[in-house]
Amino acid sequence: MNVGIIGSGGREHAICFMLSKSKKVSKIFCFPGNAGTNLIAENVNLNSDNFSELEKYCIEKDIKLIIVGPEKPLVNGIVDHFKGKSIKIFGPDKISSKLEGSKIFTKEICQKNNIPTSKFKICKSLNETISYLKSIHYPLVVKADGLASGKGVYICKDFNEAKTAAEEIFNGKFGLTEKILVEEFLDGEEMSYFVVTDGKNYKFFGSAQDHKRVGEGDVGKNTGGMGCYSPSRLLSDELEFKIKKKIIEPTLNAINEQGGIYKGFLYVGLMIKDSNPFLIEFNVRMGDPECQTILPSLTTDLLDILISCCDGTLNKIKINFSNTKSICIVLCSKGYPEKFENNIEIKGLEQLKLHKNQNIFHAGTLKKKNEIISNGGRVLNFVSTSEDFLKCREEVIDLIKKLNWKNGYFRKDIGYKVIEI
Repeated sequence: MNVGIIGSGGREHAICFMLSKSKKVSKIFCFPGNAGTNLIAENVNLNSDNFSELEKYCIEKDIKLIIVGPEKPLVNGIVDHFKGKSIKIFGPDKISSKLEGSKIFTKEICQKNNIPTSKFKICKSLNETISYLKSIHYPLVVKADGLASGKGVYICKDFNEAKTAAEEIFNGKFGLTEKILVEEFLDGEEMSYFVVTDGKNYKFFGSAQDHKRVGEGDVGKNTGGMGCYSPSRLLSDELEFKIKKKIIEPTLNAINEQGGIYKGFLYVGLMIKDSNPFLIEFNVRMGDPECQTILPSLTTDLLDILISCCDGTLNKIKINFSNTKSICIVLCSKGYPEKFENNIEIKGLEQLKLHKNQNIFHAGTLKKKNEIISNGGRVLNFVSTSEDFLKCREEVIDLIKKLNWKNGYFRKDIGYKVIEI
């Protein structure tokens, strides 16, 4: 079977890598892909936002399955475009994708269905927001409503920080918006929990903890993710039961009631407080870099899982993971998430010797002539799986040091909550 993958990041390279191991996959096309996917797939410079153009290309190349990596095409309705056509597409439809496309939509679902989450207020103007910010306790959280590439969240310790956040959001830092969300700050520990669903059934697809802040010790500005470890140290049978019954099942039922059909990955971002889960956010796709951290431990053929979701037969598939631990560290361009340089050559990647338990997934790279150059803030994802978190981290850091990319920056403390030295 020929398959297509939409996206150009580390998540898409990891999906591409796992599908390349399937004996049932003939050829992989990436739209547009990166310098890493180029080694195992055909990169196609096609505007995947033009759904008709994408469909025409897929018919021409006999592509039978499309996997949508990033959130934007999902929110824009790519799955609805392909509904009823001969090409299968893996991902939730437009109604379901509002879980990520609008934080306010998600909060209203939580409110209506008694899903545990932080207290919140929806503000419809900058003046209303500033007035409200003067009347409440700190710290608190200010969020942009729409898609913001994982960066539209501000944890504010005082009024001045919150006012600056509100001004940036209303001034269009993350695109035009008419509303923002002001939330209670939940004091606990974050966890990412994943399921895959076919619209009727759902199954566990890994747990992780992402490190969003740019600085070691989880300080500094928010990023798309500086690294990750899996599985989460917090997950227990009791907690998992609560996550399923109090959050996942009510949400999927609510989406069905609104006419949505949720087929795909569901990322459940949680705050765990006093052994209870509180919803922070949903993503309607695999997280990044959580995907790169979780997928190397998957022992079931990924293609079988994706097709079963499209066909509504997930209940017939058994999803297995190896009993290993995994750490991913993101090598970023210096200056990220603020100003950084692109088009910097990365030398020596081909010379790095990887063991079977190690992977390098490209996130922001391009192949130009015979050179691999940087093309984004998050550039490379280094991953190791092992029986021990410390060993994973040491192996990853050793690989990054061997590469010795002068324009790179990375956090050396990823996984510090599960590593005692």
